[in-house]
Amino acid sequence: MSKKNSLDSLIEGCRHSDPKAQREVYEMLAPRMFAVCRQYMKDKDQAEDVLQDGFVTLFEKISTFKGDGSFEGWARKIFVNTALMQLRRNDALKFSDSIEDSQAVQMMPSETLEQIGAEEITDLIKTMPDGFRAVFNLYVIEGYTHEEIADMLSITEGGSRSQLSRARAWLRNKLTPHRQG
Repeated sequence: MSKKNSLDSLIEGCRHSDPKAQREVYEMLAPRMFAVCRQYMKDKDQAEDVLQDGFVTLFEKISTFKGDGSFEGWARKIFVNTALMQLRRNDALKFSDSIEDSQAVQMMPSETLEQIGAEEITDLIKTMPDGFRAVFNLYVIEGYTHEEIADMLSITEGGSRSQLSRARAWLRNKLTPHRQG
């Protein structure tokens, strides 16, 4: 049986609430979807909660998957939305007008950027204020437009642009002193 047919049969099994099919889909997607959840949540426990809630939603809505595009891409949207809903419930997406050290920052020289590892940047992103991290991830990592982000977060496009700019400034502020010494 081909991968496509195998996935199609798993999806069909999930549509009929087959526990074996649900377990296989869970095992197939959980590691990648947990990584998505970690991008949006401050700690591992919160990410695990979002992962579980996301799978509940995925299995409830699996009948809406039409096969247009990849199943994993469809699932990823569910997990991103689940994380955003969790942040909204915690009022984490209320954006402030100011952040500490948000004054204009000079761009870092490229040789400084080359010295920074992906893991270090990922760890820093996890410590961003929730609202900044949400907009940063949606725009930079997920590839959403400011219009789409505004709709998702119930903010204006200008608010999305502003939060992205502030998130980038926050990131530069954290990286610059770290690399100058």
